[in-house]
Amino acid sequence: MTHLDDVAPGSASRLAPRSWLHSDAPTHSLDGPWRFRLLPEAPLDDEARVPEVADPELDDADWDELPVPSHWVLHGHGSPIYTNLQYPFPIDPPHVPDENPTGEYRRTVVVPASFRSGARVVLRFDGVDGLATVWLNGVELGWTTGSRLATEFDVTDALVEGANALAVRVNQWSAASYLEDQDQWWMPGIFRSVTLQSRPAAALDDVDLRASYDHATGAGRLDLDVVGAFPVTLRVPALGVDVTWATPADVAPVDLPAVEPWSAEVPRLYDATVASPGETVSLRVGFRTVHIVGDSFEVNGRRVTFRGVNRHESHPVRGRVFDEAEARADLELMKRAHVNAIRTAHYPPHPRLLDLADEYGFWVVLECDLETHGFWDVEWRGNPSDEPAWCDAYLDRIARTVERDKNHPSIVMWSLGNESGTGRNLAAMATWLHGRDATRPVHYEGDLAGEYTDVYSRMYPTLEEIASVCGEPATTIHETEGAQGARQRQKPFVLCEYGHAMGNGPGSFADYEAAVDRWPSLHGGFVWEWRDHGIATRTPDGTPYFAYGGDFGEVVHDGQFVMDGLLLSDGTPTPALAEFAAVITPVRVRLLDAARLVTVENRRHTASTDDVEVRWQLEHDGHVVASGVLDVPTLTAQSTATVEVPEEARAAGDAATVREAHLTVTAVTRHDLPWAGAGHVLGRDQALVASRPAARTRASGAWSGDTLGALTFDARGALTSWHGLPVAGPRLELWRAPTDNDRGAGQGSYELAEPELTHGRGAEETPPSAERWVERGLHRLVHRVLSVCRSDHGLEQRVRVSAAHTGTGVDVTFRWTATADGVLLRTEAVPFGPWDCTWPRVGARFDLPLSLASSPVDWLGTGPAESYADSAAAARVGRFTSSVDGLSVEYARPQETGHRPGLRSLTLGGPGGVAASAGGPVLSVTTVPDGAGHRCGFQLARHTAQQVALAAHPHELPEPTALHLYLDDAQHGLGSRACGPDVLPRHALWPSARAWEVVLA
Repeated sequence: MTHLDDVAPGSASRLAPRSWLHSDAPTHSLDGPWRFRLLPEAPLDDEARVPEVADPELDDADWDELPVPSHWVLHGHGSPIYTNLQYPFPIDPPHVPDENPTGEYRRTVVVPASFRSGARVVLRFDGVDGLATVWLNGVELGWTTGSRLATEFDVTDALVEGANALAVRVNQWSAASYLEDQDQWWMPGIFRSVTLQSRPAAALDDVDLRASYDHATGAGRLDLDVVGAFPVTLRVPALGVDVTWATPADVAPVDLPAVEPWSAEVPRLYDATVASPGETVSLRVGFRTVHIVGDSFEVNGRRVTFRGVNRHESHPVRGRVFDEAEARADLELMKRAHVNAIRTAHYPPHPRLLDLADEYGFWVVLECDLETHGFWDVEWRGNPSDEPAWCDAYLDRIARTVERDKNHPSIVMWSLGNESGTGRNLAAMATWLHGRDATRPVHYEGDLAGEYTDVYSRMYPTLEEIASVCGEPATTIHETEGAQGARQRQKPFVLCEYGHAMGNGPGSFADYEAAVDRWPSLHGGFVWEWRDHGIATRTPDGTPYFAYGGDFGEVVHDGQFVMDGLLLSDGTPTPALAEFAAVITPVRVRLLDAARLVTVENRRHTASTDDVEVRWQLEHDGHVVASGVLDVPTLTAQSTATVEVPEEARAAGDAATVREAHLTVTAVTRHDLPWAGAGHVLGRDQALVASRPAARTRASGAWSGDTLGALTFDARGALTSWHGLPVAGPRLELWRAPTDNDRGAGQGSYELAEPELTHGRGAEETPPSAERWVERGLHRLVHRVLSVCRSDHGLEQRVRVSAAHTGTGVDVTFRWTATADGVLLRTEAVPFGPWDCTWPRVGARFDLPLSLASSPVDWLGTGPAESYADSAAAARVGRFTSSVDGLSVEYARPQETGHRPGLRSLTLGGPGGVAASAGGPVLSVTTVPDGAGHRCGFQLARHTAQQVALAAHPHELPEPTALHLYLDDAQHGLGSRACGPDVLPRHALWPSARAWEVVLA
């Protein structure tokens, strides 16, 4: 019998869902090698016979071997499919195609001797992606769906002495697939553990231990519900709790006069045990109480701000198979980046992750395994969320979510699912949940009218929309009518997704954090997302790369949209993570009053600053000349102090030798922590305390043939050599390799209209910035020299720059002047014609010998990583060194990377380089600030922006032939438009007359 078109969640033989418990009852892992074969479609079994896969006598010696847990598509059996909202099969609910990859698993099970004293034996599956049907010794145990949810079967009567034949058939597609259209890879298989569990005669089948905290008195309370045998004993040794109840009717709350509360910052856990005559389970108890008070979401009586990330389970080799060591490393990296919250997008994670969240301290929004996003493309017609036939499946999913994970203090909110429209079945889930667990609110972003959820949640709102929701003037908010908007405004406001971290970006973290600071009802949010989902793959010639949608020949796919994390697929942090960390800093330090004062703001929820030290450091032209520790009083959570900066911290130094003095104030940890060593940075600010630009050097030196200083020019005024090395340039550039955000249509365009006026309209009306740049030919500019004029000490070259079949362009003047410090280049760019779009960049490109790529790059300026107009909080001025390749980030799709504005000086070809080892020259660039102190930035890479823009993967870039140095007066911001808002107007680069100066020596 097939259940492929059955909208029921599974067979009646499945056991009731229960907690994932740490028990002393015997268990036997069935992880390891299984026999496996892949069929192209689900077989039609004869209902009168045992299916072939389930036949204990079947000879499966010629089957393949597949590890459990795993995804079969990552082991050479078929291929993964990536979609964001598209279904990879016709939208014909509840039906699925006959072409249905079906994996059949078999293994022999011998029940351990330790099970002999048990009354029952349970078979548990923690996660099977697809519809799973299970047989033991030819007897069908049942079937189940819900890929990221646990299922148990009682196998007591089906077991025999000795060898037992266990068989599982997994159909990739079924009616349940319509409920699992999450933005991720479709990867079928038994991907979480399979376990036999002995259930003692007097077992504890379920435990629900709730630990609440009274912030007014400091008292705690334990409430226990048990399913199982009595008497039951609760012990919490650290609190002196040792209580035994003889019958269920005797169970009563345990009141405690004083406990230490649990929070994401101070995750105090108490070891507890609950014991029946036949079984003892261990729990880690955290006392905390969640309340919504008006529009304030509070834990332990204090408002919570979520500075969080959306986290999928993803690994480039294992897929969603859990590895605890790597999970710990991920959570420790989150803690170091000041992330305090996780939304489990879009399903319950491996249960062990929640143990770790309790231990390390995170606010967790635990999301149900539910998404029907593909119905959006058919205007939600037939959406299961509002079809009564699917109600049992919806209720089954939320029950299995809640019952498995209910004992975790880190979970402060339940989420019904993601992007499933709205309807009666979601409302039924919320009704059930409110009745089942009154200790946690209910979240679901799709409840736009606010009919059945407790918080108002939005994805990627503009700042204008946030202001409308939280303040004045109040306008109609997203897709609501009449009183609906008023109802939503009365609730805590959460951004369940914002800051789409796809490729280079996102921009405007600081702008959104400022909104959180301004509006009390805005409780922060969750960046999309933690990690890229690339799959480790090789080209036919063996070149490794990380694959995304379309790389496996999918019929429908959503391309690189799966590569949208703060970490690259291999776990390498991107500059966006450092930017996010700098913005959400838990201890904010700010220099004020010309750096005479510093404010220290404890932005934590719970912890004081008794573990924090505030240090200062004075640098002259990037060299540390003095440092110390500020005397800052200990601050309680959410309090601020202002202290004076000592005079020696602002000493400007000798005016004859020091051009700039910078003061940096840093809040750091005093002691080692489980996730970071002492001295870990919690907050930083930097101020320029003195600036003395060198007096402009008079022209000096004269031509020697075609050579001016260290530079040689041709008759057309083009640079041909620098210290004897062949070079080319300068060449005006307006193009950058588009970022994923440049290519996205997202939430409208500030270039064309206010975003709220364009939201929801297609890319035809508000096309991506990159498309507009291409239409105007910014990637294919041509150059015409208008004139070349020589003087005794220099050269002036005038160039007209434009693109074919356009009436717009830029008139550029390059003025070269020999000085005592080198050759001064002043670049002036004046646009002409009716420009109607932003520029990606405005700068000059120089092509240098590729041999210099082996030399270190040293610079004084902003760093250490790339930064842009709307992503600069992590940047500071200092002295930095990098390899050429280390200046760029290898994003999954090649794009703009490596821009560092505010350059002071740059040297290339120093110690260790090929040129230096051969006695070759060192090239140097020194910038000259304009009247406002602005300096150009730099970028150095092996490929031009045009070459980078044409490649879909890093390995597709051509063999480099030169190094390309860009000296950019400015670049366009990053924005979040791959999915969210456009670059804000104040961070956009609009055509205007520009001028910048550098000295080449």
